[in-house]
Amino acid sequence: MPRGEKSKYTDKQQHKAEHIEQSYEQKGVPKDEAEARAWATVNKQTGGGERKGGSGRAKSETAKRADRKDSAYRAAKARSGDAPNQRPARTTRSGSTSLTELTRDELMQRARERDVRGRSTMRKDELIKALS
Repeated sequence: MPRGEKSKYTDKQQHKAEHIEQSYEQKGVPKDEAEARAWATVNKQTGGGERKGGSGRAKSETAKRADRKDSAYRAAKARSGDAPNQRPARTTRSGSTSLTELTRDELMQRARERDVRGRSTMRKDELIKALS
């Protein structure tokens, strides 16, 4: 069962969680497990409930979009039976759209290719921002 107060979530997030939960239940997942998975998915995709103030790190819309696309890609692969729980090797990941999944070295290489100024002193999150 999911922990925590859910009143801080937007109506859209709550609706999404209900929809995901129903989908899991139709697949035969027990209700408590389906609910926990649904909220975990909503949290990953949207960064959790509504927050006031500046606590925590916010994901950029680009990063969220890329994560959703990557998640949909993995789900489609799982449905088709292609390596359901395995990620592709790092060397074959050049087609990935999510910069957040790349290592700092890989980001640095992309920044070098695009001739991003000041890249040598940038941290990973700064490189992601510069490449987005």
